[in-house]
Amino acid sequence: MTEYRLPEHLREAQHYINGGPAPSSGSTTIAVLDPATGQQIATTPAGTTADLDLAVEAAHTAFRSGIWSQLSGRERSRVLIRVAHLFREHAEEIAQVESLDVGKPISLARAVDVNTAADTYEYAASLAQNLDGAVRRTPLPAHAYTQREPLGVVAAITPFNFPLILSTSKIAVALAAGNTVVHKPAEDTPLSALLTARLLTEAGVPDGVYNVVTGYGTDLGDHLTAHPQVAKVAFTGSTQTGAHVAAVAGQALHPITAELGGNAANIIFADADLAKAVETTISAFVFNTGQFCMGGPRLLVERSVYDQVLEALAGAVPHVPFGDPRDPGTVIGPLANRRQLEKVADAVEQAKATGARVVTGGEPAEINGGFFYRPTVLADVANSAEAVQQEVFGPVLTVQPFDTEQEAIELANSTDYGLASGIQTGNISRAHRVADALEAGIIWVNAWGMLDPALPFGGVKSSGWGRENGPEQLEAYTRTKSVIIAIEPDPELTTTSGTASTGQDAS
Repeated sequence: MTEYRLPEHLREAQHYINGGPAPSSGSTTIAVLDPATGQQIATTPAGTTADLDLAVEAAHTAFRSGIWSQLSGRERSRVLIRVAHLFREHAEEIAQVESLDVGKPISLARAVDVNTAADTYEYAASLAQNLDGAVRRTPLPAHAYTQREPLGVVAAITPFNFPLILSTSKIAVALAAGNTVVHKPAEDTPLSALLTARLLTEAGVPDGVYNVVTGYGTDLGDHLTAHPQVAKVAFTGSTQTGAHVAAVAGQALHPITAELGGNAANIIFADADLAKAVETTISAFVFNTGQFCMGGPRLLVERSVYDQVLEALAGAVPHVPFGDPRDPGTVIGPLANRRQLEKVADAVEQAKATGARVVTGGEPAEINGGFFYRPTVLADVANSAEAVQQEVFGPVLTVQPFDTEQEAIELANSTDYGLASGIQTGNISRAHRVADALEAGIIWVNAWGMLDPALPFGGVKSSGWGRENGPEQLEAYTRTKSVIIAIEPDPELTTTSGTASTGQDAS
């Protein structure tokens, strides 16, 4: 197939500040690598705190000017709909950039990432037109109502695995509500953010409303999170980093939403359609090469069908198309960077050392110098193993047996994470019972990974707090103001009755 070549503005990229490319105040650059080959494809600035200050000032000035925040919701909606149209017009370019930058299979980038981003902007456009308040009836001698208003500058800090989708889930709602944005994408995968910036400008988003500063999180994260002109922080990343970001935001009294790590359990009961359950299991743990915080890397199987499920996995997993992400038939590509490859390999070796049995895979693959790890199934894994208790974030599935429904629930809830879970069963009563007992923000029954911008997602426990998508997300990107207008009593009524109800005063 024809090799895609990045446009010049991405090969030697600059920040995007106040409506256009902006040079860094520093001279250091970051090499952006193609995960499929390990070769450099672009450079981006290793941004400085001075660069961040410039971007935050541009966003703050744009917000205070009202050029975006004081537009009607309907006007903002029209712009966001144009953004969605542009994403669809440029769908192939965006998909190629995302595939090249992340190592994501091109078919996945085309079918999921670009369409999800466009759908998210369209859904946000509908929210922009529905920022409603409410009239509140009280005993006060007053007319009282509430209204929503934007917060100000939103700091968006996003990860390497779904750079387009997980950026869009923050940017679209922030803009719908009237906020402005400073975005710090992951240093490994910054290219779709820079491409997005140009498309937003083309759609009519005013200068300064969306700004991108590239660089290392260790250099920029704390400064952006604690910046006095930032009004809210939206973060997706690891639980450890999220805890640090939350602490810094807390010191600055900045509200934060955080979608953090996940380590979801997928439960197969003996009454499930086993062929379909195995198919669902495979897609849940290999989707996006396992770099999916809502993936299903832990499989719990009722003991009576345990060997049958393992046999089916052993026969099917090695045949899932694996290799070059530019091949439209590929399902599993490389991991996003060498650090992730080493982390996955270490987790598998530790599991083997504690008694886990390799059903298939269990080793890296040498393909063109890229960061490939073979899809791996580990059976008989101890519940205390790191591969069970911690997020591996690669194409690795741990499998454990259980005997009772209660044991399955206890095993599923036995980690610190609670982002997603799955139930495979033919018993609808069991589905409801188990779903009610699972500690997770989203639960799939006889499916996995079905998402839509109208459906909120987010975690419990160490998987974070707050929700993205759905109307619920507006709570995190707006504040509510109460307006109470005193109403004087009717003089004629007062004269006639000699008294007037004054309600209840508050001091």
